[in-house]
Amino acid sequence: MVYFLRSSSFIGFLVILMVVWSGSLHANGCYTSIISFGDSLTDTGNAKQVASIIHQQYSCSNPPYGDTFFHKPTGRCSDGRLIIDFLAESLGLPFIQPIMYDKGSEIGMTLEQGANFAVGGSTALNSSFLEAIGIPNSFTDTSLGVQLAWFKQALPSICGNVSDCRNLIGSSLILMGEIGGNDYIYGLVAGKHIDDVKPLVPLVIGTVVSAINELIEMGARTLVVPGNFPIGCSSLLLTSGSQKKEYNPTTGCLIELNEFIEYHNDLLQMKLNQIREFHPDVNVIYADYYNASMQIYRSPDKFGFTSGALKACCGGGGPFNYNSSAECGSASATIEFEISSSLSPEKLLKLFKDATLSL
Repeated sequence: MVYFLRSSSFIGFLVILMVVWSGSLHANGCYTSIISFGDSLTDTGNAKQVASIIHQQYSCSNPPYGDTFFHKPTGRCSDGRLIIDFLAESLGLPFIQPIMYDKGSEIGMTLEQGANFAVGGSTALNSSFLEAIGIPNSFTDTSLGVQLAWFKQALPSICGNVSDCRNLIGSSLILMGEIGGNDYIYGLVAGKHIDDVKPLVPLVIGTVVSAINELIEMGARTLVVPGNFPIGCSSLLLTSGSQKKEYNPTTGCLIELNEFIEYHNDLLQMKLNQIREFHPDVNVIYADYYNASMQIYRSPDKFGFTSGALKACCGGGGPFNYNSSAECGSASATIEFEISSSLSPEKLLKLFKDATLSL
């Protein structure tokens, strides 16, 4: 099972979140490209290629993924575009191609207008480390370190010398995920208690910070670093609660899991502040996915979720429409409901502008 498909209810609000980007980042022309790393929330097709190479099934390669915009599955874990797609549009750039686009296992393409190294299912920590502590990832071994190595491998074919490479990286917007959520989710799904997963947080953030510092040393000038989503609101994990007191009475989300993610996000922001102090000439932007999405969970009707925001819009039944044997994209999955598009982008921007991006 590909556990990184946290919830099909994320499909709707990932699209909604894009409206904040154009008001928070600079106008067209400031960035020549986007270079991104991460997991399925950012992957525009790499995992689809990985799955074909290792002859595994990949749910996001099947309908209804891709139905509403591309009109076919592209490997994006969304029925339409991802945040990175809207970000590219707002900056006047083309959609960012996956690094494995039509290249099988070969790494290497032009970065002149960007490249996406994110792979669905990826973790921040190395798969071998997670495996050693009882957290398996049977789908892919494409951790953040592996993605960064791919990036370094691709550079010599693009820029002839260190100076040219620094200029290329410096004129690009670097999107660091989100990455790290799967490290926790894989552990929880494997049956580990949240207290056993919590020690991973400093390790995950340390890995992300190390990658950021390495990119800065290579010439990065602007990096967007997202926090984690409230996994306590994910249909995949909502079924793990057994007592009413474990659920927030307002949102219906699992309290302990969301507090865990708040801990992750707080520690991440503290480390980002340290990076800013050490590199005052570098623009490090924190993308607050948590509070942006919590607005939806607190007031789902305002965002077109007339059946609530906790129930997956595509899945296999049950109270949250999630069934591990009928994941969205499988033949047995059903479309439960569609998201209303009655809200204007202007109204959505007003609701989100204070929550999503922090400098």
